Amino acid sequence: MTYLVYVVAAYAIFVVVLLWDLIAPLLRIRRILRNVSLRARRASTPQNAPIPTELQR
Repeated sequence: MTYLVYVVAAYAIFVVVLLWDLIAPLLRIRRILRNVSLRARRASTPQNAPIPTELQR
């Protein structure tokens, strides 16, 4: 009996978990930076400024 299938499966799971451990924080940081940027953009626009629309042309 050979354990090759089990060893390969264990390494494959290890690689998947390792990649997720790398990618998940990068996605989270990107989402946080986007939210901060959008919040800063909203805070910098004057509250009484008219919203430009196509109908005002």
